[in-house]
Amino acid sequence: MPTTVTLADVTDLADFANSRPHLPERIVERTRYRTIWISDIHLGTRGCNAEMLIDFLDHVDSDTMYLVGDIVDGWRLRKRFYWPAAHSDVVWRLLKRANRGTKMVFIPGNHDEAFRQFCGLDFGGIAIKRNAIHETADGRRLLVLHGDEFDAITLAHRWLAHVGDTLYNLLMAANRGVNSFRRRFGMPYWSLSKHAKAKVKNAVAFISRFEEIVAEAAGARGVDGVVCGHIHTAEMREIEGVTYYNDGDWVESATALVEHFDGRMEILHWSDIIARRETAPVLAIAA
Repeated sequence: MPTTVTLADVTDLADFANSRPHLPERIVERTRYRTIWISDIHLGTRGCNAEMLIDFLDHVDSDTMYLVGDIVDGWRLRKRFYWPAAHSDVVWRLLKRANRGTKMVFIPGNHDEAFRQFCGLDFGGIAIKRNAIHETADGRRLLVLHGDEFDAITLAHRWLAHVGDTLYNLLMAANRGVNSFRRRFGMPYWSLSKHAKAKVKNAVAFISRFEEIVAEAAGARGVDGVVCGHIHTAEMREIEGVTYYNDGDWVESATALVEHFDGRMEILHWSDIIARRETAPVLAIAA
């Protein structure tokens, strides 16, 4: 099936922002940041941690938000349609932010590459771009892109990328089973796939090489740093004078990159934040 998205399909999203969500936004005290970057949500797949992302969106706010690719997983949706109400809730919340005045920038990735045909346009208050330059509060210039353009497997061997995607989804199915068991016994979220990648030498070497290539390309463009996603591994480190940031994903690790109002950058591990929030009352009583 061809990856075709029509102008009408994208324009209809603006109307969706005014519809009633399945899960209404919770009235909670929100932590405000200057900028938020999230990527690799993979809406349309069973591995998407939509409920955890909804919790994140209900507890944070920002002046600017970047959606750094693979927000919707077109690869999986073409094989089998899967779209529960929680996935619509995520889209509704993102569009609602644009309506409230948040500067929203969407940089399509390889899994939602069909949206790349609309780069340069604006729909529902969300600007669609191939990449962007972000200036931090302390004056640093960061190149923002998804990162698949630096993945040799995705570029040169597309069929192998699809095979890898299938194997990855099998691993994520096992991950869901493990966490279903953990929830039953009151245990916090734990990523089986993230643990497996950390233990496999070739995966570690691939991630390290990917980070170096992306940082080198950013340095060649004369920027101070780069923000990307794609490899589902949150990271923040200096590489040859360039600061490399990866905002992670919402399939394995549930992470986001944020900029504070003084320009300081931080990676939020949302599953850890939820775990601390849920155990805080117990600790207070024990004290």
